[in-house]
Amino acid sequence: MNKRRGTDREEKQKRDSSQYRQMRMTIFFRTMLLLFADLVLLYIFVDAFLRGRFANWVVGFLDRVVFRDYNRALDLYQQVFRNYMEWFMAFAFFAVFLVSLWIYLKSFTKYFYEINRGIDALVEELSGEIILSPELALTERKINHIRHTLERRKSEAAAAEQRKNDLVVYLAHDLKTPLTSVIGYLTLLRDEGQISEELREKYLSISLEKAERLEDLINEFFEITRFSLSSITLEYSNVNLTRLLEQLTYEFRPMLLEKNLSCSLEAAPDIPLRCDVNQMQRVFDNLLRNAVNYSFEGGTIRICVQQEGEQLRISFFNRGNTIPKEKLDRIFEQFYRLDSARSSRSGGAGLGLAIAKEIVELHQGTIAARSEDESIEFEVTIPGGAA
Repeated sequence: MNKRRGTDREEKQKRDSSQYRQMRMTIFFRTMLLLFADLVLLYIFVDAFLRGRFANWVVGFLDRVVFRDYNRALDLYQQVFRNYMEWFMAFAFFAVFLVSLWIYLKSFTKYFYEINRGIDALVEELSGEIILSPELALTERKINHIRHTLERRKSEAAAAEQRKNDLVVYLAHDLKTPLTSVIGYLTLLRDEGQISEELREKYLSISLEKAERLEDLINEFFEITRFSLSSITLEYSNVNLTRLLEQLTYEFRPMLLEKNLSCSLEAAPDIPLRCDVNQMQRVFDNLLRNAVNYSFEGGTIRICVQQEGEQLRISFFNRGNTIPKEKLDRIFEQFYRLDSARSSRSGGAGLGLAIAKEIVELHQGTIAARSEDESIEFEVTIPGGAA
């Protein structure tokens, strides 16, 4: 994965370098064209003076229009122009230089103006593509890429915030049901003095179940709050990955027994891994819990660990209802739940997989989900080995 990112970065740098070379060549040829035009103008001016064309025109004009006397016209030309030829030549060179400099600077200030206009469009969030001069094609592409990225992030943030708000509303609504049940059954136990032991046990069992559901909902509120207010930081250490997964499967035995599930671990003994142990355990806990929640009863959950070069691939397999592709594409989004039922105990706050993805990516790894033919797989790939 890191090699592919490095290759993509190198290809992008080559494309950018090619675009800059084209821009430099365009500016170079435009500069050469402007210099050539200056030389042509100066040649025409100098040629007109040295060969007498300018003198003939001025004397002829004065003779025909002003004096009607050739000698007087020639004498005036001699006094005004011929005696100050060097000054006229210097003025001509200076005028051509100023005009050329103005044209040259105007072309560059136009680029800055267009770039500033593009940045203003970004700041003001104007719709539509930002279009610059052909010489600024690379800058145009980058600005439009930034615009699309900002729009996408804004849309994703708004959608995530809306899902979070909806989830909070759903959870707040769901809090009422178990709380009402607990209060109702406890009231019955208090008020009914001649209640049978069997009925008392039934009421207590229902109250306990509803209280546990209430605890789950409150924990989901805390999970949402922690995710909103805290960021994940890593503290690396060396760990035996095989032992870590063995301990995890052991801790999940009660949860596995509830659905008559078994769990098998396929891993070489004593696989070393350098990671943040607590955070990585959180990832595996979320993935195994997800596999248990969405497995068919009586099935087997398989955890496979494979070493591929410098990478470790940890896969969680289970049999369950096939996850549609549109849900797989969103499964790692914040506050997105596969089970949209508000009262589902397995639904969670929709943060487990989002947190797992963030932790894995902080470890320079990747996480992916696949599902077909009633088979579900979650695959984590992270750099392996220990320091």
